[in-house]
Amino acid sequence: MLFAQAIDPVAVSLGPIQIHWYGVIMGTAVLIGLWIAILEGRRHGLDSELFLDMMIWVIPAAIVGARLYYVAFEWEYYSQNPSDIIAVWKGGLAIHGGLIGALMAASFFLKKREVPFLQMADIVAPSIILGQAIGRWGNFINQEAHGGEVSRRFLEDMHLPTWLIEQMNIGGIYYHPTFLYESLWNVAGLVLLLLLRRWNPRRGEIFFTYLIWYSLGRFFIEGLRTDSLTFYGPEWLASILNALWSPMRVLFEPGMMAGGNVRIAQLVSLSLVLAGLALIVFRRVKGLAKEPYLKTKESVTG
Repeated sequence: MLFAQAIDPVAVSLGPIQIHWYGVIMGTAVLIGLWIAILEGRRHGLDSELFLDMMIWVIPAAIVGARLYYVAFEWEYYSQNPSDIIAVWKGGLAIHGGLIGALMAASFFLKKREVPFLQMADIVAPSIILGQAIGRWGNFINQEAHGGEVSRRFLEDMHLPTWLIEQMNIGGIYYHPTFLYESLWNVAGLVLLLLLRRWNPRRGEIFFTYLIWYSLGRFFIEGLRTDSLTFYGPEWLASILNALWSPMRVLFEPGMMAGGNVRIAQLVSLSLVLAGLALIVFRRVKGLAKEPYLKTKESVTG
């Protein structure tokens, strides 16, 4: 049986120079997210240069953080193949590591510029989740971050286009397009954040909602994947995570795990959901969430 040719991960070749689709897609995600953040920043009286300057700090920190996070949990491989540590065009950028790196760099930068961190976090939250929605298509091109084996009929019943179905054909086996599930979940999250923005919530709550929404989806989608970063944790922890994921078993089987009994992304995602909820409640109860997202005449006089 013949299978359709997978999409070439190299977008352009100029002699020895190769431009990979992964990098093109990631770059596009950054530019679109930056543009949206700049437009929203103007409503808050923030100059465009502030966002451009911040990106000089945040983007390298996010890439380094995402790569180091991934490499650290896959050290058994990279210790034997050190030259691949810098090969980010092959994939292997962990979103949670990128968030850690970006937030650390942004916090340092904003403190120097005397801009409230939560104000900026609220402004860029929609850009972040949109960037993640776009960035997942880089995983699609690289045929990574997929779930377990499925039938072609399963994918056809989802009414997916043929080119997408065939890209999920890896070595003659079709796989769950978990990149697509997460991308669509993030698009829905973008809509939620934009609606929440219109309601002008308390400062910080758009960003906290982003953490909750993204992490909730990531927790359940991660359970379908076969390439999760894992570790051997206590059985009670593994049991809790499995129990929380168990409603998914009505429709799906979990992806295979290797090298551990706890998926790191699930543990981090669950922690972020709880942290986001706790911060919203704590700040309101303690009276710390007084300022609105956007100061209007009504909010200033009221």
